[in-house]
Amino acid sequence: MKIGKYAAGLLAAVPLLASAQSSVTLYGVVDTGVEFVNNVGAAGNSVARMNTLTGTVPSRWGLRGTEDLGGGLKSVFVLESGFAPDSGTANQGGRLFGRQALVGLSGKWGQVSFGRQYTMLFWAVLDPDILGPNAFGSGSMDSYIPNTRADNAIAYKGTFGGLTVGGTYSFGRDVANAGPSPAGTNCAGENPADKSQCREWSAMIGWDQKTWGITAAYDSQRGGPGAFAGLTSSSFRDDRASLAGYVLLDRTKIGAGVIRRENQGSATPISALYYIGAAYDITPAFTLAGQVYYLNYNSSDNKSMLYAIRGMYNFSKRTAVYATAGFINNDGNLTLSVSGAQAGANTKPGGQQFGAMLGIKHIF
Repeated sequence: MKIGKYAAGLLAAVPLLASAQSSVTLYGVVDTGVEFVNNVGAAGNSVARMNTLTGTVPSRWGLRGTEDLGGGLKSVFVLESGFAPDSGTANQGGRLFGRQALVGLSGKWGQVSFGRQYTMLFWAVLDPDILGPNAFGSGSMDSYIPNTRADNAIAYKGTFGGLTVGGTYSFGRDVANAGPSPAGTNCAGENPADKSQCREWSAMIGWDQKTWGITAAYDSQRGGPGAFAGLTSSSFRDDRASLAGYVLLDRTKIGAGVIRRENQGSATPISALYYIGAAYDITPAFTLAGQVYYLNYNSSDNKSMLYAIRGMYNFSKRTAVYATAGFINNDGNLTLSVSGAQAGANTKPGGQQFGAMLGIKHIF
């Protein structure tokens, strides 16, 4: 009977031992609000709506976990689902885990992971882009920036002191047809008859110190039959080269950068997006942030300037309310909307547009 008691005790302890070596975390963000946008389309209509794609950040929920394998080696996984808070539907083309779905190994040498995951362009602009995926922000100028992910990807990222290096390679960057939409490119790849079809690769190098940092990155996408953005052949590339940096002062963060793009599927293939912004903590609870973006297409009249500002009050570490506004001025044939919060609010060619939004964000 004593042996049986000891055995039962050992069996009961097994889950406790396992939990000490591994962990799984449920996390998420719900961020939504009411947005107003004017001068929509040729008729110049106005619209008031709730956001689908983003507020200050996109809404999401996810699971992340690690297991200690000993000797400094860990297994890792991330499953992250994006959703539209106005309707509860899945974003990223209806994928169950459209934001991230990866598994890998990590150690002092860095992390190697496999699955749907961010390209290195995401990490390169994460700190310098002050407003990030705000409703009025970089996604309004280039919808790929807040959607820098690839299916079927192998990724490496490692940090050694102040130095960070990384790279990705995808065998087929977009299996789910999510468009035409900001997240969709319709380029599945993994085609034995065309090994270049819909491939993607990216690389990054960065240097971070206590009060400043600088990064350089390159992101290259191959096309394929039926792909969006004019990339209808695997011989076409859509490349972005990024150089960006940030500085931290007493209560202020300043960021700036440039992304040069060459889209061989476009009639005006070469463009550059410049941005500079700052965030200032007026009080520990209230932050005011603003940013200016300038998009210029070479050898073309197509240009666009976006001005955006946001004030956020934090009730706690988890809950905040905010007000944000933006104004865009298009030249040439550009019809860019001031808002990246929801598709369908483009201006007439060369049009101007104002947008404003009141919202609430909760982190769990």
